[in-house]
Amino acid sequence: MRHDAIDILDPDLYVSGVPHDRFDELRRRAPVYWHHEPGGRGFWAVTRHADVLRVMRDAELFSSERGGIWISDYAPGDMRSSRDVLTDMDPPRHTRYRSLVSAGFLPRIIAAMEPYARTLVTEMIDRVAERRECDFVNELAGDLPLRIILHLLGVPLEDRDKVLDWSYRFLLGGDPDQKDAVDAYNALIAEMMAYAERLAAERRAKPREDDMLSLLMGAEVDGEKLREVEFGLFFSLLLSAGHVTTQQLIALGMLTLIEHPEERRRLAEDRSLIPSAVEEMLRFTPPAMHMRRTATRDTELGGQRIAEGDKVVVWFVSANRDEEVFADPHRFDVRRTPNEHTTFGRGPHFCLGAALARLEARVVFEEILRRLPPMALAGPVVRMRSNWLMALEQMPVRW
Repeated sequence: MRHDAIDILDPDLYVSGVPHDRFDELRRRAPVYWHHEPGGRGFWAVTRHADVLRVMRDAELFSSERGGIWISDYAPGDMRSSRDVLTDMDPPRHTRYRSLVSAGFLPRIIAAMEPYARTLVTEMIDRVAERRECDFVNELAGDLPLRIILHLLGVPLEDRDKVLDWSYRFLLGGDPDQKDAVDAYNALIAEMMAYAERLAAERRAKPREDDMLSLLMGAEVDGEKLREVEFGLFFSLLLSAGHVTTQQLIALGMLTLIEHPEERRRLAEDRSLIPSAVEEMLRFTPPAMHMRRTATRDTELGGQRIAEGDKVVVWFVSANRDEEVFADPHRFDVRRTPNEHTTFGRGPHFCLGAALARLEARVVFEEILRRLPPMALAGPVVRMRSNWLMALEQMPVRW
């Protein structure tokens, strides 16, 4: 396969799994690769671990705010181009806004969530244990992160189905396959923002001190409260990112264990390996596969001249299998250490919810391995058609 003709953008390539052979070829022959973009101006695909880290750590040279985090360019007025989303801000603005919600993710607060998380997982397993089969994605993987984020934001449990729908639509808005969805996405954002404001009105009538929504309502940046659009987008991002990616970490992790029964047996025999197994799941199947930056001036990366304004897309899914960093990178090894995966990013945009995601995944696998026999697939796995979110829509299992 010629490296100057490799396509890693087409969502159809990901329906049956990640095309790792293409990423292997790019890392070997063109680690910073000019990629054609149908209907767009093209972008640099960055596939090696060292180059991905360089881009993610240097927010001054590789900007989130200048072009956003999606590969596609969106016109003004399209909410996918909004710079009021935390992920689309650069320091120092990003630093100030990130501090607003970081208090809700302090280590002591995350640690205090464990008993609640374990109770929820116990309830989940109780509902399906006697049936000896379920759709793992929707009945086991998704419930814990959804319930946790609803709890943190103070969202009523009866709204969970609506929130579930919103979460995926929000996070998939920048998928290249959604280019013609401007009105639909803007309407989604408006709906989520109106919902956030209704909850805020309830808090103003009956103040609470124990949820992140109240924290956002009282937050100030440079002496001013969040504007309505900033408040709504903060709420939308926390609601979506706090649920979807962790659900998929758990679902993809279980699929990987099913496909690697020897590693699953090791975990069952020694559950002290579960934290390192979670890190290996993060490396092996990162839910967010890429992220875009924009060059703020002419520079060089991986031997290529990058022009100011060029789109630079880092591919975590490739960096996590870089042969120069990971021994036998296509092998799933629950004992792998060190494990310098890029799944949570690096630099100023390092994932705010990383510790919470790790805790949730650890608790889920501790309880499933303790209470349920080894699982097997009970039907075909349905993957999402996306080059951005590595996600399973259905995974029927039995035990």
